[in-house]
Amino acid sequence: MPYYLILTLSFLILGLVPAVAGPVYTKEEAIKIALEKSSSIQEAEQSVKSASAQVDQAYGYAYPSVDLSVQYARTFGVSDVQKSSSISEMLDPTAPGVMNDYILGGVLDGVTYGLNAMKGFRWGTQVGITANQVLYAQGKVSTGTKIAKVYKNLSQTSLEQAKIKVKFEVETAFDQLIYLDSAVVIFEASIAQAQKHLDFVTKSFESGLVGELDWIRAQLQIDELSSGLESTKKKQVLAKNALLNTMGLPYESEVSFKGDLRDPNEFNPSYPDTSMQSIRKKRNEFRLLEASEEMYNLNVKIEQGDYMPTVVLGGSVAYANGANRWHQWDAPHWKDNISKKVYLSLTMNLFNGLQTRENITMAKTELRKAQIQKEAAERGIRLELESAVNTLEDAKTQIAIRTRQINLASRNLELTEAAYSVGKAPQLDLLDANMSLRNAKLDYMSAVVDWNAAYNALLKATGEY
Repeated sequence: MPYYLILTLSFLILGLVPAVAGPVYTKEEAIKIALEKSSSIQEAEQSVKSASAQVDQAYGYAYPSVDLSVQYARTFGVSDVQKSSSISEMLDPTAPGVMNDYILGGVLDGVTYGLNAMKGFRWGTQVGITANQVLYAQGKVSTGTKIAKVYKNLSQTSLEQAKIKVKFEVETAFDQLIYLDSAVVIFEASIAQAQKHLDFVTKSFESGLVGELDWIRAQLQIDELSSGLESTKKKQVLAKNALLNTMGLPYESEVSFKGDLRDPNEFNPSYPDTSMQSIRKKRNEFRLLEASEEMYNLNVKIEQGDYMPTVVLGGSVAYANGANRWHQWDAPHWKDNISKKVYLSLTMNLFNGLQTRENITMAKTELRKAQIQKEAAERGIRLELESAVNTLEDAKTQIAIRTRQINLASRNLELTEAAYSVGKAPQLDLLDANMSLRNAKLDYMSAVVDWNAAYNALLKATGEY
């Protein structure tokens, strides 16, 4: 059989799928559904939303904070302090030695006033509004905003990486399923051919032209092919369910997939740039690691900021009335009970048990771990790239070998059939020739699957996928 006919036949078989009533997905449709429904992508999308919220939250720390407080309380263990009375007013100015009493009364009046200011009443009402603006916080506000932005960028890159991974997994599973679908077709065609041979041998055996051994061999071939078909169908179901799982869909027995594999002999790929300079720009892993390194570096600055002071500008307006009763409300009396203030606050930790120093040490340790991971990732990607290139070259070699095997197996079957029909070749040779051609076709298809996987792996390794 001519080479081009064999190759055409092989790829026609690759495109065949059993006719079913359920939904049929192409590779592009499978990838699209997976990008929408995959759980890993949905998780990555939620991380992006969370990161966006963290950026807005970080900006919020740069704005002033305004707080409202309202309190109505009952205090136990104190006597009511009357604003309108004082000890000095209760003294008799005509009494002898009253001057000393006036001096003592003045002191006690201050105590009374202090109790009033401290809300020394059984019932009390407090309403206040406070506003604070951080003027300086060791750079934590601006640095925290930068970290939030870096984390958002990291989350977006992780989402892109998750999409690439899902697409790669769908393509790999899809190609494997197409191979198994086509393998089922080949097994069924081989069984049909073997059945014809068995029918012929059965008639010849009944007429005494062949022996029982030939009939047994023909029957064993049917059994062997049937066993291989059942095993392949089981693998087909598992592969289908694995692909559906990757797509984020429930298992469905009636679903099928339609498509073919790239023909290495007809597909003329443009091989990607394999230089590390190009790969560093395109691989998401480098972007992720660089973002992590930047984030940990900023975290070191935040921890170092604890050695610096915090400066806050604030102001408040408060109303407090301690003369209320549970059954009597004499608010607001604004002039007597309202207070206003503006303040500038500076706080600085002088000693916290060396916690700041150890926090800085831990932050620097995390930074160094990120740098080590980045260095290890580059070595790993170099190895991945080298492996992908070698695998693709091996796959191309295997394609050429498997193509020659199909040619030789086809010619061998033609010659064996001709010799067997005139009695010059035993039946065993004919069975072996059929098996060799079937195996050659399966091996060729497997080599095509390997080549497609190797080419996709090369695109992924170089960041072109």
